[in-house]
Amino acid sequence: MADIKSPVNPLFLREEEIRQGIELLFYAYRGFTAEPDALLATLGLGRAHHRALYFIGRHPEITVSALLAILRITKQSLGRVLNELVERGYVEQQQGQRDRRQRLLTLTDTGAVLERQLFESQRRLIGQAYRSAGAEAVDGFRKVLEGLIALSEPAAMEEEPEAPVPAPRVASR
Repeated sequence: MADIKSPVNPLFLREEEIRQGIELLFYAYRGFTAEPDALLATLGLGRAHHRALYFIGRHPEITVSALLAILRITKQSLGRVLNELVERGYVEQQQGQRDRRQRLLTLTDTGAVLERQLFESQRRLIGQAYRSAGAEAVDGFRKVLEGLIALSEPAAMEEEPEAPVPAPRVASR
């Protein structure tokens, strides 16, 4: 595993520094998803269900098309996930009042409890890491992640989905 204690090489664009960053992302993601994955597995659910629950909880009454735009998966894949979440009583679908073709998604009480359990395990990890790293490092981390998103999904920054995607809620610093 990469040595996270060593100071950053001022030549941070060298291959070794980049490889170390990639390794750290792999290890962090593995740790970040371990507890939620274990809980989801006991319920016969997976990461796709987790992502859907998270964004539906984050944006109540999100449209299916807006959720598709956020998740960047096929309509067929999302359909399977949503059908399962609806059948199990985690998500409700309602018709839009202005446009009856729209399907608005919200978490049920049971879905909100599950989403909260999944969120809390990840909140603990992120919170501890943020406290340990300090505000300046957190700001740098956020900038790196935003840069990765902008570079890997440039079209996502310019596209207008069918329905507006709710703006991410970012806590003020």
